[in-house]
Amino acid sequence: MDNRPIGIFDSGIGGLTSIPYLLRQLPNERIIFFGDTARTPYGSKSVDTIRQFTLQIGDFLVKNNVKMMLVACNTISATSLDLLKETYPDIPIIGTISPTSRVIANKCNGMDRIGIMATTATVNSGVYIDKIKEKNYQLKNIFAIACPALVPLIEEGIIDNEIMDLTIKYYLDDFIKEKEIDTLVLACTHYPLIKRNLQRLYPDVSIISSSKEVAIAAKMELEDRDMFAEKPVGENYFYASDLSDNFVRMIELILGKDKKELNIDFQNLDI
Repeated sequence: MDNRPIGIFDSGIGGLTSIPYLLRQLPNERIIFFGDTARTPYGSKSVDTIRQFTLQIGDFLVKNNVKMMLVACNTISATSLDLLKETYPDIPIIGTISPTSRVIANKCNGMDRIGIMATTATVNSGVYIDKIKEKNYQLKNIFAIACPALVPLIEEGIIDNEIMDLTIKYYLDDFIKEKEIDTLVLACTHYPLIKRNLQRLYPDVSIISSSKEVAIAAKMELEDRDMFAEKPVGENYFYASDLSDNFVRMIELILGKDKKELNIDFQNLDI
């Protein structure tokens, strides 16, 4: 048993979408979340810059005595997961890509045509396609597309809006039609926030979310290591490098709680 908190972090608010799944899977656990809202999006930045920011956040979580890190960001998982594991060898670290790839490999067959929508950094890494094929060699029809404008719009709360629909259609209409996509992977934890838009625009396409799969993987890892919390101890904390009104609104929206019920604070990582 281990009553220390689980550390979760993201380049912005997207990682918040993993938390409801995590709390349902692990109701006794408490969370420390960090969103790097001052420097989002990461997907268009250089790999060296992403890694520098990632280690700053990792140090912050270690100082807060977390027992596990959940990298609730596909861009960081694609570029910096091995670096995190090397830097903090005594802490189990779960990324989004391997768990999501496992689900895709199990659910899909050789006839499926799979679309990976992600940030530019994740697409350029090629790691999703490599991981999926590693887990199921029969999956040959896998295509990736970068959608760089989506994260900034989501961070600004522009979701249930014609601007968002037009942006989605700009990226995906031709992609889905030309590649004959039947399965769409939300390979960015921001994208579950536009899942309803995607379902409405492309009702015949099956959607797989990385936010859900990282929570399931965390439960499995804690079980293997006998690190479950014995009982709820303490409260959940939510930190941001830019404590904007939108960050607070998104926490309230995703968790269904008023800010008075939540511990939300600013954390300066020498940015």
